[in-house]
Amino acid sequence: MKILEIISRIIIGLVFIFSGLVKAIDPLGSAYKFHDYFQAFNLGFLNFLCLILAIILCTAEFISGFSLLTGLRQKTGILGVLILLAIFTPVTFILALTNPVSDCGCFGDAIYLTNWQTFGKNILLFTLLIVLFKGRNQIKKLFSKSTEWILISIVVLLFIIFSLANLRYLPVIDFLPYKTGIKIADKMVVPEGVPVDEYKTTFIYEKNGVKKDFDLNNYPANDSAWKFVDQKSVLIKRGYKPPIHDFVIGSINGEDLTQQILNFQGYTVFMISKKLAEAGKKNLSEGFRLGNYCRMNGINFYILTSSGTEEIKSYDNGLTFCSADETTLKTIVRANPGYILLKNGTILGKWSWANIPDKTWFSKKLKTTDTE
Repeated sequence: MKILEIISRIIIGLVFIFSGLVKAIDPLGSAYKFHDYFQAFNLGFLNFLCLILAIILCTAEFISGFSLLTGLRQKTGILGVLILLAIFTPVTFILALTNPVSDCGCFGDAIYLTNWQTFGKNILLFTLLIVLFKGRNQIKKLFSKSTEWILISIVVLLFIIFSLANLRYLPVIDFLPYKTGIKIADKMVVPEGVPVDEYKTTFIYEKNGVKKDFDLNNYPANDSAWKFVDQKSVLIKRGYKPPIHDFVIGSINGEDLTQQILNFQGYTVFMISKKLAEAGKKNLSEGFRLGNYCRMNGINFYILTSSGTEEIKSYDNGLTFCSADETTLKTIVRANPGYILLKNGTILGKWSWANIPDKTWFSKKLKTTDTE
């Protein structure tokens, strides 16, 4: 029994530490997932809590796993894991049944699990937790109660600082497709021979007031007594999807600029603001100044946003604004505004508004690169 308790501690501890850590690396991604949850369950009025809840969740997961693995306040860690599993196991079961959100986000963007896989994982963890819960009264303290709480508090504080640093300066590890060093066009290619999406198509016909479903093999094509009513296509097996499949940049006049930008041999800077109204005025002004500097130094500069055309036109500052899907922009960079440096469609650098280099860096750095 003792061996089983040790194994359970290690497994649960590592899973919760990993789950909390990958969320803390990308807290904004976790906030987006909370937003998806709230939309799926018609709780949109709670959207203002998304980021706060994301940081609370990743901290609770990490510290619960840390407590189990190290033995510091282990009873508290067991209680924390119990509360988290009691909340999220029924939620993931509902998600598995209804599938309003395809990925629960339990491991952020580091590892993708279906809702059924997530539910199965939670059931397994619950089973292991029962072993720990039964033996909780035999747990011995490593230090005095006050010392253990001080140590746990220090870890919590450091973890929250780590999470906030990733929020401000971009994730320390980029789990998303738009990593520094990748050529965007290469990640958009669908290789030959890979599986494609499979759909089950159902045709609904009506005769004498009775509706009936048919498939492609038996629908009444030659029986005029049957009248076509509707057609339904349901995805039954998902095929290969390239890592980047929704990268489309358009001018505010509707022109597709995607290939023109990706094929450009020189340097391009993207200033990315998913919603201009949500970016601070000071941060936008600094971005606009960078844009004007880039233009004067032969560097292409585009402002990518999902804001409406009328809002874009209200700025009218001579810079090139482009439209893109909001989800795509949030995937490219976890900041508003954020910045991407490209050359020949390859990402050379990514920054948030908080650590964007001084504008003179771009001209000096790029001139140095060109002479190497």
